[in-house]
Amino acid sequence: EVQLQASGGGMVKSGGSLRLSCVVSAFTFGTSGIAWFRQAPGKEREGLACIRTSDGATWYGDSVKERFTISSENDKNTVYLEMNSLKPEDTGIYYCAAEEEIRVTPATMMLFSTFTYWGQGTQVTVSS
Repeated sequence: EVQLQASGGGMVKSGGSLRLSCVVSAFTFGTSGIAWFRQAPGKEREGLACIRTSDGATWYGDSVKERFTISSENDKNTVYLEMNSLKPEDTGIYYCAAEEEIRVTPATMMLFSTFTYWGQGTQVTVSS
């Protein structure tokens, strides 16, 4: 059974930083697309960043470019999301998601419908 375990959320002040981790098990991690999504209260789930684990290629949503960095440690089956210059509007539940690489393309990687496997989410709260 594929499992994704997200962690690292918490409460920070505006301008602060957090690093989220997502450990993936029972999945072909080395040839996958792993993404981070955020769901803010009353809003749709938003794609933030995606990494292709076979070659490390990354993509970012406009709202987090220049502030968030996605990376992976393939030998640990883990993907990270380094979040800097956090703003109150970054508040939400952060989910990691996994899919076979062949299904993750620039056109689909920010769509939640692309991903089959999801973690349980970790709460991030940014105060002003």
